Amino acid sequence: MPTSPKMSRLSALRRNRLLQKGALIALAAWSLGATSFAPEGYDPEDQENKVWEEGSVVLPDAPVAANLMEFYVGPTATQTFYIDEKSVSVGGDGVVRYTLVSKSKSGAVNVSYEGIRCATIERKAYAYGGADGSWTKARDPVWRPITELVANRQHAALVKDYFCDVTTVAGNATEIVKRIKYKHPMAPARDYSPGSYNR
Repeated sequence: MPTSPKMSRLSALRRNRLLQKGALIALAAWSLGATSFAPEGYDPEDQENKVWEEGSVVLPDAPVAANLMEFYVGPTATQTFYIDEKSVSVGGDGVVRYTLVSKSKSGAVNVSYEGIRCATIERKAYAYGGADGSWTKARDPVWRPITELVANRQHAALVKDYFCDVTTVAGNATEIVKRIKYKHPMAPARDYSPGSYNR
């Protein structure tokens, strides 16, 4: 028996309504199910507003001459600079920590345990080494901007040549040590934004 045009229109309308209801039910089910993929207590806003926290710092052993790696600072340098191979570490907080040894032409030696944060292009001195191998904690251990506008640009050299790929750590401690030890600095063409690097 042929279907009248009026009955066809009613059937089409009912199908559309059923499809709309089905879509709404599916969307609601997806929304409820999607929340189960996130860890319990997860809040996206908390993640966006999470404040960076520095990890705990443990002072290393005093540097030994056999473990010192010299690195090039620049033609204006008035001292020679070394990194203690055994002291290099990359923390979960994104800070590269190391023992820096500097020697003047007169023979004076300075030792410091420091950290560089690639995300902000800053440095911090944690402690200073004595002739007897002991450490004295820094009086004012705060993060300071790194600049190239100095004769001894050791921190800028570490950032640009060995530690940082722009604002992220360039590899792990082993890779960093290899660059310094075998004198393989990173490509000098890397672009550091003026807002994060004080040229």
